[in-house]
Amino acid sequence: MRRSAHTRSTRFRGLRRALVSAAVMAGVVAGTAGWAAGDAQVAVTGPPPGTAAWRADASLGRPLPDPATASPREVAAFFARLDTPERTALARRHPSVVGNLDGAPLALRYQANALAVRRDGRFGQLTGRRVLAFDPRGRGQVAEVFGDLAASDSVAVITPGSDIDAATYDRRSDPYGTPAGMARELRAATGGRTAVIAWAGYTTPVGVGVDAATGRLAEAGAERLVRFTEGLAAVGLPAPAVFCHSYGSVVCGLAAPRLAARDLVVLGSPGMRADSAAELRTGARVWAAKDPDDWIGDVPHVELFGLGHGADPASPGFGARPVPVAGAHGHTGYFAPGTASLRAFAAIADGTADGTADEATEETANAGTEGGLR
Repeated sequence: MRRSAHTRSTRFRGLRRALVSAAVMAGVVAGTAGWAAGDAQVAVTGPPPGTAAWRADASLGRPLPDPATASPREVAAFFARLDTPERTALARRHPSVVGNLDGAPLALRYQANALAVRRDGRFGQLTGRRVLAFDPRGRGQVAEVFGDLAASDSVAVITPGSDIDAATYDRRSDPYGTPAGMARELRAATGGRTAVIAWAGYTTPVGVGVDAATGRLAEAGAERLVRFTEGLAAVGLPAPAVFCHSYGSVVCGLAAPRLAARDLVVLGSPGMRADSAAELRTGARVWAAKDPDDWIGDVPHVELFGLGHGADPASPGFGARPVPVAGAHGHTGYFAPGTASLRAFAAIADGTADGTADEATEETANAGTEGGLR
């Protein structure tokens, strides 16, 4: 009888903790602890616009690779068999497909996306930039390259969180909180040695409401991120260091087992839908940064009834390598020039971070690559 009573008491305490966590999470979603209301979003998924016309194109006398089913390696092999006029003709006829076709030659994707941006007409700010992917559906998605991918020995990818799309991924009013701003500072901090991609390639939550508290949009984003990194590998680029900010770390956590990455760095993370770095099942080194005054620290690190994203990657028990954050402030200050976090990020990105992040920061400073170096 005593054992039975003890079991019931233990179960009651567990249920009580779960109900408390659920109540806290409900408060978070409702707008407490720094979170705000958000609008539900419909994730953009599937092959790029123009796919039907691409599939119907018989100009080469053989089927073109299906964007929905062909792997990036199969796409790369297909284009390797074409001569320059054939490639150029396809890009001109189907810019939206070629520009988003992971595995297609880099220069051809830049060319196709320049044409797609001009034809769409709504995102003139992208004109003249190295756009590696452009999808105007929904709020718009874009991937911009800073540096020369083909000539760089190291590559980094920035994966952003909420409120980022083709119109907002480069807000000059928030230079260190958008993927383009992060990419600029990271490339500068490596002394220009690393090519950095600002990847706003998935439908992000708007505000920090229910969408941000669930994994629905992150699941769709993870599929797109996995394929994007597979495309980089298919054209011979080195495995990138992937930096994941805020809700972007949920995307990276879900993508981790299949992500073609050398390093996985999360910052200001609400969780990665995993209880530990080992549970991510990735061969990449996992790093985590969280500034003490980042409001994300007020978010309960629970996952219950589909709400929340689990353990704090920056907690010692998670098992990620810690990144120093001296000088960083708030939720979007990790890439600010002069911060310890940016110096450590630079060492991770260019492949010189062989030990702990603290050692990497010291090595970077000694090499003269202070954050913001241009």
